[in-house]
Amino acid sequence: MTFHSSTSSVQAAHEQVQGSSKTRVILVGIGGATSSGKTTLAKHLRNILPDSFIVHQDDFAPPQATLPIHPTLGQDWDTAPTAIAWPRLRAFLHTVKRIARIPDDHTSHDHLNHQKPVSLDDAVAARCKAEIAAAQADAEAAASARIVWGLVDGFLLYWDQEVVDTLDTRIFLRVPYDVLKERRSERSGYATAEQMNAEGAFWKDPPGYFEQLVYPAYVDAHRSIFTDGDVEGGSPLLPGLMLIEPLQMSMDDIVARCCGELVSVLRRPVATETDVQF
Repeated sequence: MTFHSSTSSVQAAHEQVQGSSKTRVILVGIGGATSSGKTTLAKHLRNILPDSFIVHQDDFAPPQATLPIHPTLGQDWDTAPTAIAWPRLRAFLHTVKRIARIPDDHTSHDHLNHQKPVSLDDAVAARCKAEIAAAQADAEAAASARIVWGLVDGFLLYWDQEVVDTLDTRIFLRVPYDVLKERRSERSGYATAEQMNAEGAFWKDPPGYFEQLVYPAYVDAHRSIFTDGDVEGGSPLLPGLMLIEPLQMSMDDIVARCCGELVSVLRRPVATETDVQF
């Protein structure tokens, strides 16, 4: 009975701020190499966090015709400076911070990509949901502001400083080369974001693409955020970056650890709040 009473109190407190003109948008970065489990983790967290949505960095790839051409592998989708339409992504994240939702004109192609499900224990999900809800109700009451969560997943999430600066907390999934290569090879291909085509196009890796382009580009893009430029074994240099090694943890433990970090984010002092603009 105590649990149900507490839950009702939390819900009531949360509902009291839903009509507030003020909002606090918390952007949670989830980065890592291709096939490291970023989107799977983001979707588990979305199911736990109230008032939450996902921004997929892949949706901000430039049109295929504008990509540089590798001399033997064709289009280069992975080299950091050209793999993402950075001005568009920066502007989008600033807009999301301002309006506290995904803009109506945004389309995502994530639903076209097949993902192998990784289950989360129901009891773990329920416990995390209750802990987040209680901390969020306290934070909303203290600031008289509604809280909205944006989960931002991307394989180049920590390359651009302006994008990094929009993120309120940062998570990085580090998975070994051999595992990434195997997971990538098991995929039939990738839906790609074509600005002129809401349904996207389909990309299949040519032979050698992962070894010669994908992984080297990933390492190059992340050298600066690890000690000695050691992406595979170094310690994080990026302030506030939470490093997770998924092969050493279950999904239950990963989600629980992330939720613990998000509770800490809710308890941080907030200097200013933002008025919601519709």
